[in-house]
Amino acid sequence: MKNRKKLFNDERAIELPINIVVMLVVGMVALAALIAIIPPPTKNMSVNIDEAGIQGNSLSSGNTIIVDAVTARNPLIVMVKITATDPDGNPVRNANAVLRGLGGVATNTTDINGETLLATTTAQLQMGANQNEGTMDLTITANGFYDYEKKNSVMIIKTK
Repeated sequence: MKNRKKLFNDERAIELPINIVVMLVVGMVALAALIAIIPPPTKNMSVNIDEAGIQGNSLSSGNTIIVDAVTARNPLIVMVKITATDPDGNPVRNANAVLRGLGGVATNTTDINGETLLATTTAQLQMGANQNEGTMDLTITANGFYDYEKKNSVMIIKTK
């Protein structure tokens, strides 16, 4: 019983709750500092194919390219103009765009207006003798945004 009275009269026991409060405050400050350095969350990117066409011909609006049978026998140089924007309509700068398909590939980076012109390199893209249509896939990547991938984004149709 004597030890029990001594424990209740000991004023050192008050240090434990104060130490817990101090550790809690220091921990919250450290957590706030860690959260402050985390980069902002990624956003969706809006991509629009403005114009598409074959080199030597004028580009037409949309994502469909129509070629005649004679032109389709030769290697094609496909040109596609795209615009990338964020959800607020602001341009996405320095986004890497890749257009691939039908044995061809085109790469470029968007400018300060979020626009780029993709052109396949010479003598890559060709349609087979019995192939009346083909598609190309578009992939765009930029820092702070989810990757944009669209299969069959550009269609090439061969007419007779």
